[in-house]
Amino acid sequence: MMQELFTDYTLRTVALGAGLLGLVSGALGAFAVLRRQALLGDAISHAALPGIALAFLVTGSKAPLVLVVGAALAGWLGAALITSVTQRTKVTYDSALGIMLSVFFGIGLVMLTYIQRMPATNQAGLDSFLFGQAAALVTRDVQTIGFLGVLVLVVVALFWKEFKLLSFDAGFAGTLGFPVSRLDRLLTALLVVAIVIGLQTVGVVLMSAMIVAPGAAARQWTNRLGTMVLLSGFMGAVSGVGGAIVSARSANVPTGPAIVLLVSGVVVFSLLLAPERGLLWRRLREWREGRALRVDAVLADLYAMASQHESSGHPHSRRALDVMSETSASTRKTLRLLRVLGLARRVDRDHWALTHEGVERAQRVMRRQYGGGNADGSR
Repeated sequence: MMQELFTDYTLRTVALGAGLLGLVSGALGAFAVLRRQALLGDAISHAALPGIALAFLVTGSKAPLVLVVGAALAGWLGAALITSVTQRTKVTYDSALGIMLSVFFGIGLVMLTYIQRMPATNQAGLDSFLFGQAAALVTRDVQTIGFLGVLVLVVVALFWKEFKLLSFDAGFAGTLGFPVSRLDRLLTALLVVAIVIGLQTVGVVLMSAMIVAPGAAARQWTNRLGTMVLLSGFMGAVSGVGGAIVSARSANVPTGPAIVLLVSGVVVFSLLLAPERGLLWRRLREWREGRALRVDAVLADLYAMASQHESSGHPHSRRALDVMSETSASTRKTLRLLRVLGLARRVDRDHWALTHEGVERAQRVMRRQYGGGNADGSR
């Protein structure tokens, strides 16, 4: 497989183009996710469709750079209209997104239908921008993706401090004198470029996933913006190359959907297993914390009852602990755990007593609960 990746022209070209696309869209998608503008990518990708059709009608060319320029202008216009509508009217942001997405996509479909009925013979293939046609990528397309992608990443690096502040606290950035509106338009323009260079590979319908998914997955693994952007770009690039390989090795599997399925799998994996934020890790942490609380509670109960006697290791009936606990089942399980941990010992069938280690831990628990009071809870 690795040999084919470097020797097969088609696979190498598609994998390189998809990897570059994933890298750029993932890096820009991190900012979109942090700014809660995930759906903006969907609206821009759909708004770019009439720009592609109009660029072809005006120039008669299907050169990648020409179509990308048309898509970028239409996408930027759609984003500007969304911002203008939300600022000048009472229409909410999500409503404006839905309106612009539908209107621009409808216009694009009408224009594509018109182009397909033209008598000219060079209009074929424009409809591939709906779902993408990565297998049709050639070296010129990859060069266009690479050039524009590098340009986007260079601008992000130059304005890193400003974009970082804009993503987390735009109001504070305004008080410091930063041109928030201009920075917002610049970041939106970069997002437009990241989207339009991927339309031929993934398509209008699926391109939003390449923006949102890597950023959403990377957010689960870190709390630092720099690490998140790097992880997001890496996940997007790996998904792009992996989707190209899967498509090449499997019959009748288009590259665009394969890429989106892989990056969606990365999101699911991150949501489940990422440390701190992963659902399974969170459940495990909650279970451990709950177990620790139950252990401390039973230790405290045993110690409190033993404090009424001369010896802190005085045994007591499990039934007495059941009365002080919520359920008898949890008391039995906790006592068995205490015995495994060496904190309690079973005297007979029904009586339990603290070990020396158990007494020491119970004293720490009591001091923690009573804020530095005596071990038996008195002041």
